[in-house]
Amino acid sequence: MKLLAITPIAVSSEELSRRQARYDRLCPPGVTIRLEALGAGSDIPRALDTPEDIEASEQALLHRFRNADPTGVDAFLPDCVLDPTVDVADAGLSRPVLGLLKLAGHFLAGQGLSVGALARNEAIASELDRKYASYGLAPIVGGTRVLGLAVGDIADDETWQSAVERRLRDTDADVAINGCSAVEVSPSGRRPVVVDPTAMALQLLGLNQRVMGDILPVSADLSHG
Repeated sequence: MKLLAITPIAVSSEELSRRQARYDRLCPPGVTIRLEALGAGSDIPRALDTPEDIEASEQALLHRFRNADPTGVDAFLPDCVLDPTVDVADAGLSRPVLGLLKLAGHFLAGQGLSVGALARNEAIASELDRKYASYGLAPIVGGTRVLGLAVGDIADDETWQSAVERRLRDTDADVAINGCSAVEVSPSGRRPVVVDPTAMALQLLGLNQRVMGDILPVSADLSHG
């Protein structure tokens, strides 16, 4: 399964390389990801700090996916736990769009686990709650907890980990989704267990390859159902 992923914000070449290396490390056999930057124009958000940033990001991603060359690509993947462009009606895309949150969320809910979440700021937390509920899943326990971090902290594993550890203390759930696709968080070793939705989603796609093989073409619309 070959995926085209695009960042949800403008990123530096160094950050793009860091994210690509993370995907390369997390992808299971049979799954490959080519990551591209969203762009650098004035209409491209530099961070998802407001609802307007989130909306602008989704519109820019839709434009990029609509105009992407689908040759050799089985599906599109927004590089964002908020699943921008996933389940957008009449999107007019040449390939299905897979969602990190949707894949991980349904897997966790299917096991009867209560799910909490952690996000960098209020805008992301609100959108994560909304998107998760749109999948018909039980509400995130207590609402997504806010870490109070800046976009620059995404590449700072130690700062992110410290914030996560503080907020886990008042997260009453079996698991807590880490609401960023591009950060490393170590397991907490206690309840709630911190879930990396990127790592989990990619493992599930690898399982799809192993179990379904040629029975279900990888270009089938996996973004629904």
